[in-house]
Amino acid sequence: MFDVIIAGGGPTGMMLAAELRLHDVRVLVVEKDAAPPPFVRSLGLHARSIEIMDQRGLLERFLAHGRRHPVGGFFAGIEKPAPALDSAHAYVLGIPQTVTDRLLAEHAAEAGAEIRRGCEVLALTQDDYGVTVGTSGGEERAHFLVGCDGGRSAVRRLAGVGFPGEPARVETLLGEMEVTASAEEVAATTARVRLTEKRFGVGPMGDGVHRVVVPAAGVAEDRAVPPTIDDFREQLRAVAGTDFGVHSPRWLSRFGDASRLADRYRAGRVFLAGDAAHVHPPTGGQGLNLGLQDAFNLGWKLAAEIRGWAPLGLLDTYEAERRPVADDVLTNTRAQMELMNTAPGPQAVRRLLSELMDFEDVNRHLIEKITGLGVRYDFGSADDRVGRRQRDVPVTRGRLYEHMRSGRGVLVGRVDAPGWGDRVDRVAGASNVLLRPDGHIAWTGDDPGALAEQLSRWFGEEGK
Repeated sequence: MFDVIIAGGGPTGMMLAAELRLHDVRVLVVEKDAAPPPFVRSLGLHARSIEIMDQRGLLERFLAHGRRHPVGGFFAGIEKPAPALDSAHAYVLGIPQTVTDRLLAEHAAEAGAEIRRGCEVLALTQDDYGVTVGTSGGEERAHFLVGCDGGRSAVRRLAGVGFPGEPARVETLLGEMEVTASAEEVAATTARVRLTEKRFGVGPMGDGVHRVVVPAAGVAEDRAVPPTIDDFREQLRAVAGTDFGVHSPRWLSRFGDASRLADRYRAGRVFLAGDAAHVHPPTGGQGLNLGLQDAFNLGWKLAAEIRGWAPLGLLDTYEAERRPVADDVLTNTRAQMELMNTAPGPQAVRRLLSELMDFEDVNRHLIEKITGLGVRYDFGSADDRVGRRQRDVPVTRGRLYEHMRSGRGVLVGRVDAPGWGDRVDRVAGASNVLLRPDGHIAWTGDDPGALAEQLSRWFGEEGK
């Protein structure tokens, strides 16, 4: 019997598997696809996700395969200088999703997670003691099941969780292919079209291959059916006046702008994370990052329950904290889609917002939404710092994030918590701060009574 079965071997599922393995939780990942998909839907990691990789000692692996870019121009493609951000990683790390998938799968396997590809979830039943999962490879049993299996989640459907929202109204074609047009023609035409059509782009990927993004003529009846190269040619001519001589596609895909949010993130012993819990337009590149941050929030809480020290209600804080974050992402992506509409009304609003973004605070506020740096969980504290993630800072020995590799809580400063020493590490530093394993501030100050209260709230009984 496993402690946790994870359905879905994408970035969210693999991140969650690795987080659970930090606490010696027995994990099985089942993925219906026999091999990782070749599609490159996500092109980068935002600042909060980069911080997460740093906190777990993974950042050097990702930096070796990525390129740093400034964060300006990410909100609806409105070009503004990058604002000052409260992070040691105030950049976008450009890295194809295929590489992110591979690095996280390697990380989960190295941590000891069992991974079965070509294994589809077909049924589930649960009782007071666990979940029985029927798969195409047989039946498995676990204490908990987490659906990280995408927007068409089988786990969500089998658990009876609703997925209300709006269906796709517009669709975009996406693919990688070769072109016969010159580099100068491609660059000039792309720059001209993007003055008004922000959903368009043709950019070189190397070796003569280009990534092509172009609005579709409508919404396909079955979006699981990929477009053809002729579809691309037709839409390129309609939008750009040329098809650039596209040929020899590596892969072709399509995506829509549907917005949906699961009614709940938990159904008994079944949880949802990533696209299984929320889908939204891809504007701002938030989807993959949002899923990684779901996993980072859920992992230590599930592990605490399995290890027996979780305080009452800890698992319920996953939905309480992460669902409002997803709801906010749905709001900002819907707004961005409206701002990218070429009709006169939306363009007027876009011009007005562009003026407002000349104010540093407005620009920073919107970029913090995109990057995840603005997230503050409601812990019921009047102190604005409590509930926010802690940036990396120097401590007495090294820097803070280097002390977060174990996935345990961290108490920084001149105070101690010996009764929680098996769950919370102590780090000498200038300021007193209690961090949860996901790096969010649970307490700060000098009151030992308040510290003990928050230790019990997040890490269970003293000495347990």
